[in-house]
Amino acid sequence: MKVIDASNLIVGRLASVVAKELLKGEKVVIVRAEEGVITGSKSATFEKYLHRRQRKSIVNPARHGPFFPRRPEGIIRRAVRGMLPYKKPRGKKAFKNLRVYTGIPKEYEKEKIETLEPANVTKLKIPRFIKLKELSSLLGAKISES
Repeated sequence: MKVIDASNLIVGRLASVVAKELLKGEKVVIVRAEEGVITGSKSATFEKYLHRRQRKSIVNPARHGPFFPRRPEGIIRRAVRGMLPYKKPRGKKAFKNLRVYTGIPKEYEKEKIETLEPANVTKLKIPRFIKLKELSSLLGAKISES
């Protein structure tokens, strides 16, 4: 089982590495999801995610998707899911081995927590990004400070 700290990691790069591990059969736990970052300007990123949230179905807007998450752990899960063949049995099985948490739960405090250097935000030449905590609060998620 791998425990990965998402603080200051680019979500897309993190998701691609995690998806590869999941397809190998590894169990992956991502902690501190609220500290992950999405690159690009804050306003453009917020507009893109807001548009996804507000898109509705023509038939019955209350019941039909696509559904996009507001909370940081949901955004990371959705990014990883997009890199898995989640409609096929192999992808479903892999996706079930993923756990994402905001903060660090008690059961994982004693585990060896690793980070991914290639996905670190300090590698960016132009440091334009938005943290998932900030994006989620702009989208209307209620995140408790713990």
